[in-house]
Amino acid sequence: MDGTKRADIEPGKKVKVVQKQDQRSGKLTEGVVKDILTNSKSHHHGIKVRLESGIVGRVKKIEN
Repeated sequence: MDGTKRADIEPGKKVKVVQKQDQRSGKLTEGVVKDILTNSKSHHHGIKVRLESGIVGRVKKIEN
């Protein structure tokens, strides 16, 4: 699953995000969702979240 729909993402889910400084390289960072920062139902670049580690990024992949 990609991370463009807010309904697919909830706190406690394991995801891969791209941080702002990594957008050009596409480097993904894995972590567990702490907070959902995007208010709209969807976002074409991915829903913005804060991971439990404090990292903020847009969800590119939702792990099972």
